Amino acid sequence: MYLLYSALLAAGLLVTLPYWLLQMSRHGKYRAGLGERLGRVPQRLARQPFRPTIWVHAVSVGEVLAVSGLVAELRQRYRDHRIVVSTTTDTGQKLARSRFGEENVFYFPMDFAFAIRPYLRVLRPELIVVAETEFWPNFMRLANASGTRLAVVNARISDRSWPRYRRFRFLLGKVLQAVDLFLTQTEEDARRLRDIGAAAERVHIAGNLKFDVPVPPTPSIVASLRAMLRECEAGPVIVCGSTVDDEEPVLLRAFENILASHPRAVMILAPRHPERFVQVAQLLESLGIRFWRRSLWSGNSLAGGVLLIDTIGELAALYALADIAFIGGSLVPRGGHNILEPAQHGVPIVVGNYTENFRDIVGLFQSRNAIRVATQAELPLVFMELISNPAGRAELGRRAAETLRLQTGATQRTVNALHELLLPVHASASSRSGADAGGHLTP
Repeated sequence: MYLLYSALLAAGLLVTLPYWLLQMSRHGKYRAGLGERLGRVPQRLARQPFRPTIWVHAVSVGEVLAVSGLVAELRQRYRDHRIVVSTTTDTGQKLARSRFGEENVFYFPMDFAFAIRPYLRVLRPELIVVAETEFWPNFMRLANASGTRLAVVNARISDRSWPRYRRFRFLLGKVLQAVDLFLTQTEEDARRLRDIGAAAERVHIAGNLKFDVPVPPTPSIVASLRAMLRECEAGPVIVCGSTVDDEEPVLLRAFENILASHPRAVMILAPRHPERFVQVAQLLESLGIRFWRRSLWSGNSLAGGVLLIDTIGELAALYALADIAFIGGSLVPRGGHNILEPAQHGVPIVVGNYTENFRDIVGLFQSRNAIRVATQAELPLVFMELISNPAGRAELGRRAAETLRLQTGATQRTVNALHELLLPVHASASSRSGADAGGHLTP
């Protein structure tokens, strides 16, 4: 099976090679870290004295943020261990390097034995922790064969992935046998994992690590913007984060409506993907809307205009400035993005009606009246309603912060479960009583 998989993967890469080359030439994507992806272990990893190692894999920015608290807890508990972090995307890599130190971060190898084996040989990890659902067959097989314990944490099976996984569960079941422990976000995720072949006794519910993400350090831009907003009496401020194709035109039309009655309003607009910064800037120009690129902003007034965030890693802190936060990927069928960053700041949150990637979180916030959901047609009216009702807006933000606070604890449950996994086998069996009959882990 694995030989056939590797052959199909190689053939797929060969067929799609023109696409990857185009992405490299036009946007610079995938060029960074190419050697690392192909199995060349960077010297910053290889030259360090050997220590017992825990390898954490986080695909992109969202996963890096989710495991930040987990990495901090692992470093605290396993002081004699080295904690290394791999990512797949360039944006995830930049954020991980800033959070965990460049010497501890690298690009995840492609799922070929020749690319994976050098990392297993150099790092010799005692434990590999994979965030969410990155089921790479060769990687899991080789990690298991090397004697490394393997855990999937914060696991979820999205509505979009679920039908595909079910179609191939006769193959996935064999792949998932390599995993020693699954810690899921919800009971539904646990049920779906068991259904596609994960051993029931290895699946437990630990909660969502994203509820435990610490508030990021505040970059200097936040203080500069806050001072400018105060001095220029600018506002209200609408922060639109992680926006995707076809969302910016809708949001900017809504902003033009706001300007008609609030001419000193400000929009802070942060596209999800860096390669779209130029495209969004061109859209703003074509619409005749005053805007400034964050990388070039020099402190001048933003009243009546848009600040285009063309930098990485600052959005989470910028939500603190918002009177209203809109979370992108949700006005069009892209599944939505993380709503918890604005909730940390007690900011009222608005999303579109496509939020299946975060169905449980959004559902929880809806059940507590802690979020507003709007279609494209409804969005301008929802913005105006919130702007005209400061007390209602403040209450919506307060409920969002309270909902977030009540869901914390997944990080500690996850660390405790990983600790059991690292115990000798004879001790591990007797310690599994930390899970109740429903598979829920106790704090």
